[in-house]
Amino acid sequence: MDTIPNAEDWLANANDAIKISLVSPSETGLQNIATFNPKFTYSIFGDEEQIFGYKDLNISLRYRANDMRPHLNITYKHKFKSAGDVEPTDIAGILKEGNHLPKIAFVKGSDFEHSSEQMSKNWTPPGVLHSTIDAPDGQYEIWRASLTDPAVKQLNTRLQILVPFYIEGGSYIGHDPESDNIDLSDADRWTFFFLYQKQKTTGDPTKSSYTFVGYSSIYRFFYFQPPTPPASPKDDWELPAGDLDLAELPCRTRLSQFIILPPFQGKGHGVRLYKAIFEHYHKHPQTHEFTVEDPNEAFDDLRDICDLEFLRTLPEFNNLRLDTNITIPKSGPVPQLIVGGKNLESIRLEAKIAPRQFSRVLEMHLMSKLPSSVRPSMSFDDDDVPAPTKADKHQERLFQLIVKQRLYRHNKDVLSQIEPAERIEHLEKTMGSVELEYARILAAADRVASYTVSKPANGKRRLEEEASAGPSKKARVEDA
Repeated sequence: MDTIPNAEDWLANANDAIKISLVSPSETGLQNIATFNPKFTYSIFGDEEQIFGYKDLNISLRYRANDMRPHLNITYKHKFKSAGDVEPTDIAGILKEGNHLPKIAFVKGSDFEHSSEQMSKNWTPPGVLHSTIDAPDGQYEIWRASLTDPAVKQLNTRLQILVPFYIEGGSYIGHDPESDNIDLSDADRWTFFFLYQKQKTTGDPTKSSYTFVGYSSIYRFFYFQPPTPPASPKDDWELPAGDLDLAELPCRTRLSQFIILPPFQGKGHGVRLYKAIFEHYHKHPQTHEFTVEDPNEAFDDLRDICDLEFLRTLPEFNNLRLDTNITIPKSGPVPQLIVGGKNLESIRLEAKIAPRQFSRVLEMHLMSKLPSSVRPSMSFDDDDVPAPTKADKHQERLFQLIVKQRLYRHNKDVLSQIEPAERIEHLEKTMGSVELEYARILAAADRVASYTVSKPANGKRRLEEEASAGPSKKARVEDA
């Protein structure tokens, strides 16, 4: 095989080479709204995220800002001449064969531009208008639709490459990794929420244009509820005919994918979208539990802040507090440490929040009620913190015991295999990390709560500003 001189000179970082743009038709042609890079490309171009065989490589992926029709254009200054088995990376081939982009993305640039010029000015997103939001930087709309809608299927094929670009470990809906085929036979279980910015058309205030901001996909699982007590089968019992409407069956609703495009991050859009989705399914009679699939750290923060804010609107939850009259026994079972603790499960079921997530948010709430002398904080200024009293230390111990109980239950199999002294050390170390994490999230929640939130009578929600959504949400995570 021929040697490759200066092979590194022919390597390009895929994350840098790919430039994603949102473009919109204007009187002078396509106008660029924003340009940004992917965060991850390893699932497409390999673990090293390198593309071989080009110098000054530029991979332009333009999206029409409203219907997100894509167009791919690859340019470079020099291309490596094949030497034996060593060939330049077939960029277009990889994107085609892996079903990363629809066929329409590979047409001529002139076709893309011409179709954009012919785009109807009356275009609206697919599905039904779910809610309208008046934000400080303009008006936004959330549209809800089922994957059974052909327009949504088309939009999903256009958007799906954003999943591996911005969600670490993200995969396509219905993707078979063995064959790279897409199976959407369960499309009726998928619901999409699309977030758009809506603006008046220049020169014609009676018409509006839409700019895609982000989206989330939701999946419904059947929620089995065993009868209590178990019912005895009747002699004439028969299986259902098979024509049941899945939409009417009890379900566990799982948020699967969640993306806010980089140009729109840090403006509270993630919070707005998550709240709209959660509120919808909290009111949805068939949903018994709302879960999140594999959230990353940024989305976990967003979720914690929103869930804490929601739970505090429930009087039964907001009144929960540590029972300072409890004396912790030296041995034997630990008594209920929370006033109103016997109602925790009923509160959780009413909130439709998964058990572990509910426990974590409850711990944050209880920690926020601790006296300042023992409450963990992100502040480095301890001068104003009073000395803890005996009663303060007692509250701190009650809180830490509640957290340690959950940590032990969650890690019981691992902790049971080590010596008691080492087990205590592990719990103490983890406890410190949890307190710092909660302090950081509570500080962020306080910042969010400091902004004004109002709901005018016309149903539009005004949210002055909220916490950042973070880059995205992981497509498959710990069912918190």
